[in-house]
Amino acid sequence: MTSTTDANGRASLADGLRFAFGTLTVFPVRVARWDRPAARAGMLSSPAAGLAVGGCAAAASALLLLAGASPLSAGVAAVAAPAVLTRGLHLDGLADTADGLGSAQPAEDALRIMKRSDIGPFGVITLLLVLLAQVAAVAELYGQSVARGAVAAVLAGLTARLALTLGCRTGVPPARPEGLGAAVAGTVPVRAAWCAALLVTGVAAAAGGLFGAAGAVHHALAVVAGLGAAALLLAHCVRRFGGVTGDVFGALAETAATVTLVALTLG
Repeated sequence: MTSTTDANGRASLADGLRFAFGTLTVFPVRVARWDRPAARAGMLSSPAAGLAVGGCAAAASALLLLAGASPLSAGVAAVAAPAVLTRGLHLDGLADTADGLGSAQPAEDALRIMKRSDIGPFGVITLLLVLLAQVAAVAELYGQSVARGAVAAVLAGLTARLALTLGCRTGVPPARPEGLGAAVAGTVPVRAAWCAALLVTGVAAAAGGLFGAAGAVHHALAVVAGLGAAALLLAHCVRRFGGVTGDVFGALAETAATVTLVALTLG
């Protein structure tokens, strides 16, 4: 398909979706444009990629339950599916960011540590705890009902990619002059980012409405909690590293997903 651009140089919705799915998932989508307008449209479209990933996670775990598997097995499937569908990209970013933050080194040295291919002790511990928290939360929700677990899996995928949209808003600088982080940092207008956040929160409330008025409020607040945790991490990384990297974006996504899932188990 040929890429299209309007008279003002803005990327089309199709360009944005291709950018989002092509960079954030393993779905066979060819990225036609790598310029800033395409990056802006792509990061605004990233919740759509999250919806697809979350939907696949919910489907995989629900099929296991229908086959007679336990809620724990369903929880493992719901956490494994996003890892597979993203090539483990966000988990790798989480581990590298944990190593960089835990190194207590100056920003330049910490960024060098994050670029290494190995994972240090901070990364291993962080990965272990995050994956355990995600599996435990999803398993508990599937233990309550298939619908609660499936909705949680979808919302975790949505919130994780929405955190990327907010992390790419104008004013957030890149920590390096090269890499995916530099390509997308600061591309999304602040108003557009917050409109996306309101839209996803509204979707969460509608999904939670399946479980009553209290469920609508609970699911919306879970998304807000996930985004709030990601925002705190983003602010800390900008202070610590001088900006964002691709690894930081991965850490934002996993943080948002984990806190959203845990929040859904509360109350």
